[in-house]
Amino acid sequence: MRVHHLNCGTMRPAGGKLLDDRPGFLRRSTMVCHCLLIETNDGLVLVDTGVGLDDIRNPRGSLTREFLIAANPVLDERETAAQQVRNLGYRIEDVRHILPTHLDQDHAGGLRDFPNAKVHIYKEELDVARAQATAKDRARFRTAQFDHADFESYELSGEDWFGFESVRGLKGLPEEILLVPLRGHTKGHAGIAVDTGEKWLLHCGDSYFFHGEMDPVNPHCPPLLTQFQKIVETEREPRLHNQQRLRELVRDHGDRVEVFSAHDPAELARYR
Repeated sequence: MRVHHLNCGTMRPAGGKLLDDRPGFLRRSTMVCHCLLIETNDGLVLVDTGVGLDDIRNPRGSLTREFLIAANPVLDERETAAQQVRNLGYRIEDVRHILPTHLDQDHAGGLRDFPNAKVHIYKEELDVARAQATAKDRARFRTAQFDHADFESYELSGEDWFGFESVRGLKGLPEEILLVPLRGHTKGHAGIAVDTGEKWLLHCGDSYFFHGEMDPVNPHCPPLLTQFQKIVETEREPRLHNQQRLRELVRDHGDRVEVFSAHDPAELARYR
């Protein structure tokens, strides 16, 4: 399978070095929405969707005011998954499956751009997102982005995979693509593992935010980004536990599995 690494939404939050660890405190930082487009024998598979066309054309009707202020998204249609799929010579209809790591607004915004795709998600993530039970849930899950979607939901079950339990395949998808439970940032947060034939890629979504967090010897993260992760987490203990498990995966199986998160521009640059 061929895998394309896409940036489906540049964000320019304030914070400078405190957020991205690059020189300068007064400048805007850069974050990305790292998505995957996977070519299979039975159509295209999209992992996360980033910011979508409706988000860009009507941001105040689609995205929250808090997100627009804090994340300061660039909102460029050329960065949408839909436009990048077309630029690669494909049709929107060629995207047959979408695998969101979770349903936060910066991960699910492009779902509306692929109305015919089957969307695969953990049942708990979908239930919480639909329930809109708390102010925090209403701020992060924008029902307008996914109300239309054709969901295939999954309970927590499966096999062992490099020390991770309950890892499973997905209906209608090749066995080289797996759903990996990474609870913490949200209750139904998932990683998506893809066997490229040479090694596994593991898209960790928002399980961590900065590449330094995966250093098995000296894990580190800029202070503002560390605080942000605490603010947006759903469950701290599972989140921190899964970060440690990911570090152990890098330490013990880094020659067979590459991990990356959704928003780190340095990790995206590795593949582009």
